[in-house]
Amino acid sequence: MTTDHGVPRLRAITRPLAEAPDLVSLADPEHPLLWLRDDRGCVGVGEILRLTFTGPTRFRDAAAQWRRIAEAAVIDDPVRLPGTGLVALGAFAFADRSAAESVLVVPRILVARHRTSWWITEVSCADAPATSAPLRPEARPQGSWPGTAFGASPTDPRAGAADEPDRETHSDAVAAYLDGVREAGRRISEGEAEKIVLARQLGGTIPRDADLRIPLRRLADRYLDCWTFAVDGLVGASPETLVRSTSGAVSARVLAGTRARHPEDAKRDARARDELLTSAKEQHEHAFAVQSVVTALSPYVRELHTSEEPFTLRLPNVWHLATDLGASLGERSSALELVGALHPTAAVAGTPTSAAVAAIDELEPFDRGRYSGAVGWIDAEGDGEWVIALRCAQVSPADPGTGERAVVASAGGGIVAGSDPEHELGETVSKLRPITEAFAP
Repeated sequence: MTTDHGVPRLRAITRPLAEAPDLVSLADPEHPLLWLRDDRGCVGVGEILRLTFTGPTRFRDAAAQWRRIAEAAVIDDPVRLPGTGLVALGAFAFADRSAAESVLVVPRILVARHRTSWWITEVSCADAPATSAPLRPEARPQGSWPGTAFGASPTDPRAGAADEPDRETHSDAVAAYLDGVREAGRRISEGEAEKIVLARQLGGTIPRDADLRIPLRRLADRYLDCWTFAVDGLVGASPETLVRSTSGAVSARVLAGTRARHPEDAKRDARARDELLTSAKEQHEHAFAVQSVVTALSPYVRELHTSEEPFTLRLPNVWHLATDLGASLGERSSALELVGALHPTAAVAGTPTSAAVAAIDELEPFDRGRYSGAVGWIDAEGDGEWVIALRCAQVSPADPGTGERAVVASAGGGIVAGSDPEHELGETVSKLRPITEAFAP
C-alpha cells in the first residue's frame, strides 16, 4: 500500500508473547525486514504501508508525514516498551541528489523483543475488519548458500587485511579511488576543506531466490556490538549509532579513526590499538566527527555530555576510536527530526560539510545510494533508534533477463592532512570484510 496524498488510518494491536521466537528465521528469505542487536530487535513480516521520499527535504518530509500517520492511528498497546505499538522501519539515502529512494515501511506483523520481554504487533487499515492471520515462520536458514562473487579487492599488508579473491591492485576502480584520495589531500592542503570522506564500491550477484537470512545470521552472530539490519534490500551490520531517542533520553556513538585487527597475533593487535589511541591524525579526525554531532544536536537537547576521552571499540575486523554522547531531549522532537539535523556527520562526509559533500560529488564516480545514510526505526511517539548505514550492501531486485540480484557493497574513510592513499585503501578493505565474509560461499 502506497500513499501519495492524504493520511491512511492504521490500527496497531500489540500483545505480549510468552515464547521467544528466533527473529532471523521469521524474516522473509528474499525480502527481509530486520533490526537486531543481541537481546533487542524486531522482524517485520509483510507490508501494510510504504512511504517514499527524495531530495534535500527527505528527512523533514518523512518526519511530518509520520507524525500525521501516528496521530491518526488507532493503537492498542498494553506492553508500552520501546518499539511497541505502531512502528516503521526506514532507510534514507546519503545525498540530496541521490537517485535512491528513502523509505519508511510499516510491516503487517512485527515481532520484537527488548531484553526479556517479547511482543507481537499486528497492523491493519483501521476502517477494515480486524483480522489475525497466523504467523508461519520459514524454516531456520541453513544449508548451502550460493555466495557472492564480489569484484576484485586489493589488500594492503600494512593494514593487515585478509586476502580477497582475484587481487587486481591496479584495476581501474582502485586506481580511481587512489587518485580521488590524492586529489582530496591536495584540496585539504590548499585549505578547501579539513576532512573529506571518500568511499569505494564492490559489486557482485546472487540468484533471485538466494536466502538473505544466511548472511544476516552471519552478521548478527559475529558482530554482536553492531545493529544488524535489513530494510528494502539494504543489508548490513553498523557499529555507529547516529541517534537513539526514547522517553526523553538521547544518546549517540561517534566512530572515526580506524585500525585493522590482528586477532591471530595478540601483540600486533595491541600495537594496532595503541597506535590508534596515540595517532595525532586519527585523534584529529575523531575530534571533527564528535564536534559535528555536538553542534547538530545542541539546539534540540539539554545537558549534553560526552566521554571524557575517546576509547577504542573492538570489533572482529577493526579497532575504532569511539565517543559516546548523552543528553536530555529539549522541546519534543522526533527521532527522525534528530536524524535530519545530524545527517551528514563529519564521520561520513567531512568538514566543513558543504565543501566535503561537494568534493564527494565530484570525486566519487558513483551514487552512494543509502550507504552512509541512515537506517533504523520510529514509533508513534516519535521515539526510535537510527544508525549510520555502514558495513552494508544494497541488494537490488532480480534482473528480469538474468534472474540475478545485484549486490553492491561500499566502504570509505576520512581523508585529512597527511593521509596516505595506500593506507586509506587498506582501511576500506578491512571495512568491507564484514560484508564480503557474510556473502561469501
